[in-house]
Amino acid sequence: MSINCAAVDRLIDSMSFTQKVGQLNQRLLGWKSVERNAAGRLVASDELKQEIDRWGGLGTLYGLLRADPWSGQHWGNGIRPEERTEAIAVVQQTVLERGAHGIGVLLSEEAPHGHQALGGTVLPTNLGLGATFDPQGVQEAEAAVAAELAASGIHIALVSGLDIARDPRWGRCEECFGEDPLMAARMCEAIVTGMQGEHRSKVGHGGVAVVLKHLAAQGEAVGGRNGQSALLGPHDLHEIHLPPVAAGVRAGALGFMAAYNDIDSVPCCANPWLLKDYLRDQLGFDGIVMADGLAVDRLEDMAGSIPAAGRAALLAGVDVSLWDEGFTRLEEYADDEQVVAAVDTALRRVLELKAMFGLLPEDGADTAAIAMPSADAIAQATADGREQAKRMAREAITLINDGQSAATLDDIRSVIADAQAGPVIVAGPFADDFGCFLGDYTAPLPADEQSSVYRQLVARLGEDRVLLAAKPGDAPADQWARASTVVFVCGSTSERSYDSEFDDNGAAKAVTEYGATCGEGVDLSDIRLPWRQDDMLGEVAALTTAPIVSVAVCGRAHVLTDVLERSAVTIWAGYAGQYGPQAVADVLVDGADMSGRLPVTLPAYPAAIPVRYNDRQSAAHVYKDAAEPILRGFGYGAGSLAAVTFSEMHADTQSHPGEVLVQVTAHADDHGAAGAVNLFAHVSGGRRIPRLAMLVDSVYMDLNAGERRDIAFHVPCDRLRDVGDGQVQVTCTLDGDSTHTVTATLPGEY
Repeated sequence: MSINCAAVDRLIDSMSFTQKVGQLNQRLLGWKSVERNAAGRLVASDELKQEIDRWGGLGTLYGLLRADPWSGQHWGNGIRPEERTEAIAVVQQTVLERGAHGIGVLLSEEAPHGHQALGGTVLPTNLGLGATFDPQGVQEAEAAVAAELAASGIHIALVSGLDIARDPRWGRCEECFGEDPLMAARMCEAIVTGMQGEHRSKVGHGGVAVVLKHLAAQGEAVGGRNGQSALLGPHDLHEIHLPPVAAGVRAGALGFMAAYNDIDSVPCCANPWLLKDYLRDQLGFDGIVMADGLAVDRLEDMAGSIPAAGRAALLAGVDVSLWDEGFTRLEEYADDEQVVAAVDTALRRVLELKAMFGLLPEDGADTAAIAMPSADAIAQATADGREQAKRMAREAITLINDGQSAATLDDIRSVIADAQAGPVIVAGPFADDFGCFLGDYTAPLPADEQSSVYRQLVARLGEDRVLLAAKPGDAPADQWARASTVVFVCGSTSERSYDSEFDDNGAAKAVTEYGATCGEGVDLSDIRLPWRQDDMLGEVAALTTAPIVSVAVCGRAHVLTDVLERSAVTIWAGYAGQYGPQAVADVLVDGADMSGRLPVTLPAYPAAIPVRYNDRQSAAHVYKDAAEPILRGFGYGAGSLAAVTFSEMHADTQSHPGEVLVQVTAHADDHGAAGAVNLFAHVSGGRRIPRLAMLVDSVYMDLNAGERRDIAFHVPCDRLRDVGDGQVQVTCTLDGDSTHTVTATLPGEY
């Protein structure tokens, strides 16, 4: 949509300083902006009216439709899907009627893995999506989420994607696409393209503006402690944490969220190099920078006061606040020329974004003509989103262990399919749990949409065949002796209860003994499975001779050493979303393929961390009490691609200037296969210690039975060279398999 710059100029000139500051504020919690009258209808709250009157309008409103334990909104008091149109109309009409310039309000919503609203689609969390290694699939899924948001009258989606999982102690690992910057970059590009369309074509036309979070290096926080200092040099910052940022800008992202952490002592929300020099001047970003929730106020110790904190964030490049008081105090700097100029600059960005959604009055009109949501469009988009969620849940399931004992997955499937075989016992703390699959930032789902691995197996095999034993003592000894198969559902959960305690920014504050073990605010010093699940699995193994299939539902890289040793088959499910239980049952009962690959390195020991595939020094044989610290490497997946064979691998450095072309031929077996084929490289040369490996390209393919296909990997030379003279030698390896390796030499060009 073209922007009438002259009209924006006229609006800016017509505003008082207070009104300008008001357009930069996102202080009000959206769910508090409406309430129900005696007849049960939604009406504007006094809090909303007072906020509009204070500023002569409203800039951005956060979380009008949000529902979760922190907001306190649920199916009994929150905004239901059929009420979205009414809620949006109430808010926009109130803003237009009470505001001074007829400008509508931008509506922002959390959408880290689907829309966090009642009735919203719940995709796998990013760690689960990362396991798909399928950017195109993610793009299609995010497009469906954006369609739901847009149909509901929402303009801005706050979406995780920039963070890199560098330490499994960090509770927000589930929000990362994994530990690799290239895959995170491709997934961020997929998010932006899916939600905004190519070249922002869907913005205001069935799509939304994306605010990617969090900028930057939050996953590098010391000790895995949320919001703490990131201690790293500029090279690693650019090589590991900034590629997703650059990818987001290239794709046209309209917003970035500045993170809580500092980088080498400079807070991201007050870092002019990060928000101006790098983001705008170097990358050419032209959208808005939003602060994370209350992050501006957290600058008080640095700046000396709350007003000074607001000033520091504004001058560093923050355009829009989130819940804080710092930006509300910018009025105190009406005589500060720097602040006045920065307010006008930020205001222009906000108004240009509003223009894309038709929130500014057209020439000659007193108020904006805002299109209201369509109930039919919401229903259709939500149905589409559900189908995408099912597909991505299936793609996320990853086989990380098969045939540890005499029984293989195929053997177990045959036994499960045999109605005359003994009972299938579903055990473990999450055997009949649904919330464990959902992750943090999830609205409650209605009871009739909830399921579990146990309930899915009952639905397919019958109540007489499937037994539930959340604890070993829940099933009698004779049933354990007769069992044909045990499905042990273990892992962690980010599910919050409505009596949980929270910090002021919504992070978990107090976690009960059997409460959340992952998610924001749940950083752990011990990454073994919580609640002594390893011991529980040991008890189960002692009770039965039946093969054990363990299903690890995890939002971080937990230590699964005991699980792999005691299980014939181990399936890693991440947090696979609302259709995670169905996807697991599809694998066990219906024989569905598993195309997933691990997006993180699994450590073998709880203290041998952090360990990443792209470290510069190997951790092997360093610890005398943990000689082999890696249990399963990044990219590992023993699923559907395991039967694909590769041949004729070669590298070409001549025919495509600026890149290395690596080609290989894939041969599918009689069943066909789908999944990602990854190319890793090790570089020697230059003036830095090389990384052990780097993911340099990934191709997602779907092969028919018996199909033979040539695959081409395109590796830009600038990913392989370091600053320095002389030749660079590159060793490219297919999926970490030393039997498929080629070496190429790049001449020095400096």
